[in-house]
Amino acid sequence: MAHRKGGAGKAAGGIAAGGKDLAGQSGAKESPEAPGRLPLGVYEAELARLQAELVALQEWVRSTGARVLVLFEGRDAAGKGSAIKRVTEYLNPRVVRIVALPAPTDRQRGEWYFQRYVEQLPAAGEIVLMDRSWYNRAGVERVMGFCTPAEHKRFMAQCPVFERLLIQDGILMFKYWFSISHEEQERRFRARLEDPLRQWKLSPMDREAILRWEDYSRAKDDMFMQTDTAESPWFVVEAEDKRRARINMIAHLLSSIDYTEVRTEPVTLPERPRAVNYTRPPRELYRYVPDHAAQLLKPAAE
Repeated sequence: MAHRKGGAGKAAGGIAAGGKDLAGQSGAKESPEAPGRLPLGVYEAELARLQAELVALQEWVRSTGARVLVLFEGRDAAGKGSAIKRVTEYLNPRVVRIVALPAPTDRQRGEWYFQRYVEQLPAAGEIVLMDRSWYNRAGVERVMGFCTPAEHKRFMAQCPVFERLLIQDGILMFKYWFSISHEEQERRFRARLEDPLRQWKLSPMDREAILRWEDYSRAKDDMFMQTDTAESPWFVVEAEDKRRARINMIAHLLSSIDYTEVRTEPVTLPERPRAVNYTRPPRELYRYVPDHAAQLLKPAAE
């Protein structure tokens, strides 16, 4: 089997397992200045290459029974959802699953906090991408008063222990924080407001994200202080430019897993056998969808 670790190659900045660059510095600790927007052609070419590597990673996970868990956290409108979309675009939904849980039910509020997330953890041969996770308690629940100070304190104490248990059990877990400025967040909110296809993304919580920016900043700082551990580190994704954020996040994920190419037997297509004693029923017996596409080809009426 061909070794494919670091499928991101040099485009990933030389990041290796555990998020270390070639100089041995932790990628999570770096805070580069936001560069300009990545050119579209460069972005599309590298994204296609990385997505091919994601397919190879998927096949390795499926064949080896590995369990991969990726948490996507960050400010509202930071680009978590669009990054997840690019990760999963060509992957098998039977292997790669997106988890985006709604607000807890009354029953779930009476459970151990981590209980409903345990149900979503990857089984053997699965990759699970969490679009927000148990870190809701450290962020929105704390800022908006959806949990008590005692519940928040208990979460902060239990979270590193919980994650240590997952890692010790063999789950490959990665935590990404998508970081943007408040100016860029507001710009994206306004763009959604003006786009009828994306207005559904706006909610009253987005208004609070603007008004409580500093509260969220303090909550994030406290969260990192307690949960950015050597066993389960946070990796910060600079997300002012969504193209760079997607490329950097996917490249880092690929370079952090020691996967290998899984060779499979090539599929061949047989010759179609001739029909024997079968006549297709007349088309008039079926209800066909109207050919709306044909209307698009008609010349415009004068």
